[in-house]
Amino acid sequence: MRNSRRARIVVAMVWAVAAAGAGCSRGAAAVDPEPGVARALAESRARAISDLRYRVRFAIPSARDSAVTGIVEATFAWSGAGQDLVLDFRAPAGNVGVVSLDGDSVAHRVVQDHIVVPGASVADGTRTVLVAFRSTDAALNRNDEFLYALFVPDRASTAFPVFEQPDLKARVAVTLEIPAAWDALSNGALASRDSSAGNGRHTLTFAPTEPISTYLISFAAGKLQRLEGDRDGRHYTMFHRETDAAKVTRNAKAIFDLHAASVRWLEAYTGIAYPFGKFDFFAVPAFQFGGMEHPGAVWYRADALLLDESPSRAQELGRASLIAHETSHMWFGDLVTMRWFNDVWMKEVFANFMAGKIVQPSFPDVDHDLRFFQSNHPSAYGVDRTPGANPIRQDLANLREAGSLYGAIIYQKAPIVMKQLEALVGDTTFRDGLRRYLDAHRFGNATWDDLVTVLDDLTPEDVRAWSRVWVESPGRPTIESRWIDGALVLTQRDGWSTLSRRFSAPDSTAKGVAAREPARALRWTQKVTTLVAWGGDLRTMRGDLRAESLTVAVTDGRKGEPDLILPGADGVSYGRFPLSASSRSVLLARAGDLARPLERAVAWQSLQEEMLDHTLPPRMLLEAALRALPAESDELVAQQLTGLIRGTYWRWLDDSTRRAVAPEVERVLWATLERAPNAGRKGSLFGTIIGVTLTDDGLARLERIWRKREVPKGFPVSESQFIAIAEGLAIRDVPGAAGILDEQEARITNPDRKARQRFMRAALSADRTVRDSLFRTFAQVENRRRESWVLDAQSAMNHPLRASASVGDLEAALALTAEIQATGDIFFPLNWLNATLGGHRSAEAAAIVAEYLQKHQELAPRVRAKMLQASDELFRAAR
Repeated sequence: MRNSRRARIVVAMVWAVAAAGAGCSRGAAAVDPEPGVARALAESRARAISDLRYRVRFAIPSARDSAVTGIVEATFAWSGAGQDLVLDFRAPAGNVGVVSLDGDSVAHRVVQDHIVVPGASVADGTRTVLVAFRSTDAALNRNDEFLYALFVPDRASTAFPVFEQPDLKARVAVTLEIPAAWDALSNGALASRDSSAGNGRHTLTFAPTEPISTYLISFAAGKLQRLEGDRDGRHYTMFHRETDAAKVTRNAKAIFDLHAASVRWLEAYTGIAYPFGKFDFFAVPAFQFGGMEHPGAVWYRADALLLDESPSRAQELGRASLIAHETSHMWFGDLVTMRWFNDVWMKEVFANFMAGKIVQPSFPDVDHDLRFFQSNHPSAYGVDRTPGANPIRQDLANLREAGSLYGAIIYQKAPIVMKQLEALVGDTTFRDGLRRYLDAHRFGNATWDDLVTVLDDLTPEDVRAWSRVWVESPGRPTIESRWIDGALVLTQRDGWSTLSRRFSAPDSTAKGVAAREPARALRWTQKVTTLVAWGGDLRTMRGDLRAESLTVAVTDGRKGEPDLILPGADGVSYGRFPLSASSRSVLLARAGDLARPLERAVAWQSLQEEMLDHTLPPRMLLEAALRALPAESDELVAQQLTGLIRGTYWRWLDDSTRRAVAPEVERVLWATLERAPNAGRKGSLFGTIIGVTLTDDGLARLERIWRKREVPKGFPVSESQFIAIAEGLAIRDVPGAAGILDEQEARITNPDRKARQRFMRAALSADRTVRDSLFRTFAQVENRRRESWVLDAQSAMNHPLRASASVGDLEAALALTAEIQATGDIFFPLNWLNATLGGHRSAEAAAIVAEYLQKHQELAPRVRAKMLQASDELFRAAR
């Protein structure tokens, strides 16, 4: 691997050598490692391997159906005392070529997910293992004109042989042999570009990285464009495939400015300079995540960076938060990495938590407490209210299950918990503890316990005891509020252990769906802020809830019972806060009149919780939101209201009620759009209108806009909105829908968006057999590779207007989930379930899910938990 000639010779070696058994051995007493990476194997290797370096070369053909091949050279200090040397490679045995140790062929065996070199062949000292390999495509995301590697959490070993565990960090040097018309990027800086072979290909060699974990190794190659910018003496390069030059130019300054602002803030907060040299990023078309934090080669979803003309404030905030999140990972996750993936939440919580702080100076006009609440509480509640809730920190026996740890609990609940921890110990102590933690473990690994120890040394608070409730236990408290003898009394209980099913499926189908947990003697220590009102006299009452109950007295002697008690009004307090009948009535009538946007947001979330628990009729909530929307002055609260309207409209109303209220819903939305103060708010409202329109007049108006016979005033209709109109009209089976889809495809010039539109055609077909045929193709993993497209198609086929036709496919879709968990990227399983179930509200659909859960007791616990999370609102709505 030390020169290109040697690389070509090794790659050319006969693949059958290893597969046929030459050079392989299996002693009678040989014990194979279990599939995946068991924790015991990881711990054993971590003790035996140090000073690890990889040199890996990939030969990437232009045709995506031709195999990617390569060689990897791993050099390391070995002190394994005769134990087997186990590399991880999740590929068929035939994908393993020659294996050598220190330059000589070595006996080895290929077992499921591993290449094993017997310990007798591996002496202590500095060793170099070389393996020729053929990659699988599982993590290479190959498209016709480009590919990108995505190895998180355990998928590097699907592309090349490695030691796949986060605490074996390595310096990694990547070389890519690619078509001459292609460009490429990887973690390291580009060291050389060699076109001397003259075969229509060139070789790009990238410098070795700082020590990084295998899930952070990455590269992309293809027909890519570059855009470069300099900020604060640092050079940034954005790779992209956007063909709309005006869109790129319009967004470029903000993109580079936001990256530079994030780096500046993080260097000041942590006291550590940006640790990884160069900073490149790739705006990936239809990327399956928002972003991925590979040091030196960050991936972003293209449409999250390159916004349409006149974006909403929420879209601009979303972009800034995404950039800040991925940049924060350079310190939290990349510089200091969890020792094992049970602490994966640590990198995500600090990335999200820091992002919330970083964006504030760039958006001084935004209520960031409101933004924090909206970004975190609804999503966290969406899991914590379900029987499938999981703790923030979860056990993990084998790395192959690491993808199942991801979800709203680590992304949204954990930042709330960190904000409470910061308040508990003080923001200066919190920052100083993080600085000590980062400095002590630079380019290394650490655990949550390591950080708890640091903080416990800095504060009189018992952080470890606090952690046992907030970090290591699932669920949320139920905190009831009462007015007793002139004082507010808050009483907490364990809301999760008393969960029971609230849906109308027959008892025989409900049994075994979710077992009731035993009561837990947990107390959630937190500061609780409560808004209390007597008519127009509003007071804010604060207390520190540390025991089962808390009494907060009114200081001015007012004794009468208030009309309204709204706990959690600060947007940080966390739990289920049931409302009294009086409080519900007041909020339904006057939530929009509360002075602070944050209080209005908390009020609407509280009312939604009441609807979910069947103490508030859905239509009553919808009508209240429609009354409040036109007068709502805050853009973020207005967007919360439109989301509430849309969700209630589709999920909680039966078809006859929905069609009865549709004219009023459309009228209010159009009237609010016409009065909206800026193009961003108008565009956001227009997106809601596209999503909910049902009346003949409304559909006719949307079709006129799509045909450009009517131009809405005050905002430009973006290409993505024209696509959404076309797809919405097709789902609603308007006359001529097929022709509309044909013309929409012809309008699209970007090759990636055009390919996505072609993929969607079957999902949008009026012919149920065509849709069913597409769904059946998803049973093959190769047809699920473009995950974002698959999710769009699955959502369209299970749209509420088509739910009765697709309900027969629910069991098959549920049955695919375990395989999707094993073969897909980290968010795909839950997103698949949400796309499948999100359009359903019938008792029939609820019964199918309940029966499936009852019948399949063998489901892996985390797969079952995802199903319980995704189906919770279906069960509630179907009651």
